[in-house]
Amino acid sequence: MAHNNLSKGGRILINQGELLDANANRGEYAYLANPLEERLQYNASTDRTMVLLRLQDENGRDVGAINFFAVHGTSMFNTNRLVSGDNKGYAAYLFERAVNGWASPAGRGPFVAAFGQSNEGDVSPNTKGPVCMFPKSVAGQPCEFEHSTCGGKTEGCQGQGPHGWDDFLNTQTIGSRQSAFAQQLWATATTVLDATSFGYVHTYVDMSNVTVAPEFTSTGRAGQTCPGGLGDAFAAGTTDGPGAFDFIEGSNATNTNEYWNWIAAHILAKPSKEVIACQFPKPILLYLQGIKFPCQWCANVLPLQMYQWGNFVMIGAPGEFTTMAGRRLRDTVKQAFADAGKDVSQMTFSIAGLSNSYSHYIATYEEYQVQRYAGGSTLYGPHTLSAYQQEFYKLALALAKGQKVDPGTPPVPCNHTFTFLPPVIEDTAPLSGFGSVYSNCKSSYTLGSVVNVTFWGSDLRNNLMSNSSFLTVETQTAPGAWTTVLNDADFETRLYWARDGLTRSKVTCSWHIPLTYGPVARKGATYRISLSAFHKELFGGLKPYTGHSASFTLQ
Repeated sequence: MAHNNLSKGGRILINQGELLDANANRGEYAYLANPLEERLQYNASTDRTMVLLRLQDENGRDVGAINFFAVHGTSMFNTNRLVSGDNKGYAAYLFERAVNGWASPAGRGPFVAAFGQSNEGDVSPNTKGPVCMFPKSVAGQPCEFEHSTCGGKTEGCQGQGPHGWDDFLNTQTIGSRQSAFAQQLWATATTVLDATSFGYVHTYVDMSNVTVAPEFTSTGRAGQTCPGGLGDAFAAGTTDGPGAFDFIEGSNATNTNEYWNWIAAHILAKPSKEVIACQFPKPILLYLQGIKFPCQWCANVLPLQMYQWGNFVMIGAPGEFTTMAGRRLRDTVKQAFADAGKDVSQMTFSIAGLSNSYSHYIATYEEYQVQRYAGGSTLYGPHTLSAYQQEFYKLALALAKGQKVDPGTPPVPCNHTFTFLPPVIEDTAPLSGFGSVYSNCKSSYTLGSVVNVTFWGSDLRNNLMSNSSFLTVETQTAPGAWTTVLNDADFETRLYWARDGLTRSKVTCSWHIPLTYGPVARKGATYRISLSAFHKELFGGLKPYTGHSASFTLQ
């Protein structure tokens, strides 16, 4: 669709500013391992700068915006079972609603607002910090600082968002803050990027086998990356989503989970003595590069790319850089442009994290020694960041000088993946049929109420309804005439599927009516809720169906 909708662009405007209340560092203990003189150069343990590009077509019409801001999409806790765009998805939703208006269905209007990621490896949206949920003896107290534990275990330590344990409100609040700030930057953007200064570079690098020159390492000596593996601290999870099985953050070579390490090494893959020494002090739980079935369990040949438009440089990095790791990478790229003779005083350098592939986390050398979650998830050993700095320096120097780069050799794709989830064999329904109502709504509701309607449905995997919707909230515009006002992309709606027996399904559609009247919630208006999906016949393929609730009014 994007390819078919290509049109000529006009200009790009850039703006940036500091958003102060939308992120916090979830690995503060590891961050403090970085040199004091380095930390004193910054006013916070997270990057708070949002960089925004305002995109216009050749006629000066706004067609989109993209911004880069570091914060994890983990406002929804790991107990959430609903598909969600989390805080960045909600931020994009609000921005697009503000520009496109309510006449355009959510997610399908002409203006696109993209909320991109940056160096968010240790950055959380849960700004109140980690608090113990259990055991009872420590409930409500801050988690133990070094290991983020409660009563010696990780499971009870959970970061709290602005509204404590209410992850729906947390998502809305952190998303709203990003969206409002992005809209402000978008409305006040005046600096136009020079379209005559455009370039890009792209290459593939085997990050598991990079020799790093001394000028890029933290030790001042040559370094070497390692075959990829994840440590015990990876299994401990983070305060945004604690792990289990007695793993804790801060697990290193002197503090390991010997039982699970033995199990993983003898059942999956056992790292060699050379790999263990290379990854030190990380205790290798999962030697991913050694597990080959059905394919290698981690990427090692990775795409690195960078592009420049005027004074803006975007660094496309295939992983999650911590705050300080991202700062070092940006400084390295900036230095390369300066070494190429460019005036970098007015240039902006942004990291576009998790681009085109995924190599887990990238911590600094000092953070790696601590082996919190980000360090345990740094695949290629203690010199991983240094290797990225070295390779991106080469790319940046070539980009600044207008030189071509070696494209490298792309990885061989794996065509042998499989799933343990069985396919849909058949859907059945009672005599009332698919889309008939099992539990209907009331005749009227008030502001702040929740409308629930349960239909006899089907397995929703039959058709994901891409560019359409399972659920719609419709308002009556004339006798027998209905207009859709919300779909399942709207935050006010929720969709729940449940198996009933072997082949039947119940689908519950909910509308959480807002607390105030607005463009959708209108006093005295008449509504209904509809479900659209496909059911599978044993020998007849997929068949569409639609069901409607009774009508109801908003008082």
